[in-house]
Amino acid sequence: MANKPLPTWVRDDDSVIACTEKIRVMKDNFDEIIQTTQDAFEDGLLMEVSETQMREALHQLVNELINPYPIRK
Repeated sequence: MANKPLPTWVRDDDSVIACTEKIRVMKDNFDEIIQTTQDAFEDGLLMEVSETQMREALHQLVNELINPYPIRK
């Protein structure tokens, strides 16, 4: 995924986020997430954890993230 381009970031109203600094921060964050996740995945495999279980656990981790910024109306 490191060479795969990131998506065009959009807001909930589908307007595009064009701020260069915001885009750079998102890229830096994703680069760090990719490396940390790859390291954890490889560690699990080296410790003989099932690849399927590792993938499911990582998907579950993402699915359980909490949005601390609820939509304001």
